[in-house]
Amino acid sequence: MKRGVVASDSRPRGPASANPAANPAAKIARPRGGRPTKQAAEELGQRILDTAARLFSSQGFAATTMEQVAAECGAGKDTIYRRYPSKAALFTALMDQLRTRVMAEIDAAMGVDGAPLERLRTYARTLLSINMRPELLALNRVALAEAVPAGGVGTPTAAEDPFMVRFADLVRSAQSKGLVVAGDSLFIADQLLYATSIKPMIRAMLGDSQFTDLASQDLYFGQAWDLAMAGIVRKPNLSSSDH
Repeated sequence: MKRGVVASDSRPRGPASANPAANPAAKIARPRGGRPTKQAAEELGQRILDTAARLFSSQGFAATTMEQVAAECGAGKDTIYRRYPSKAALFTALMDQLRTRVMAEIDAAMGVDGAPLERLRTYARTLLSINMRPELLALNRVALAEAVPAGGVGTPTAAEDPFMVRFADLVRSAQSKGLVVAGDSLFIADQLLYATSIKPMIRAMLGDSQFTDLASQDLYFGQAWDLAMAGIVRKPNLSSSDH
């Protein structure tokens, strides 16, 4: 989770009666014969993950138990363990789903058109915006401070991280047009991420409010981006008459 790219639908819900995840009395719809319908099973699965996101982000990894998740979402403990054999497996499934949601959001923000460098900039700025959301900061803090050190929860390498793979693809597109210096596109993408997102994210995770408003994020990103571009944008060749 070092790169901190996750998303969560762990916003506070309405009253307990309107929120199945907070209502242990909520029951799984079952057809005659006793087995839950496919839709009911899917709804329960989402309720489990939504509840886990809320509990992990609000009270941490160590303090959250599988029994708590079961009670909060109205599912039996055996049901939870059939789906996720351990708390680490539940946390991993939650983070995997959040990555999928974030990637879909980024795809929608990117569109299909635009010059290579502008698409690269849009992607980097979108990552910063997503990483600075309070619920995402909370889950990344839990991942880094507790879940990963506790064992059973892994972190993808840059080559395995779907966000970095997409970032590298955009770098390669700019390289193919002669706009960015040659080199390892994944390494360049990783440096761009650190330059534009990691400092604000870490500061916010430590409780610093410096980058919480949009204007501060824009100012930081603009300065960091310009400095990064000065290092990787390919300069035109100069003839001897230009010296």
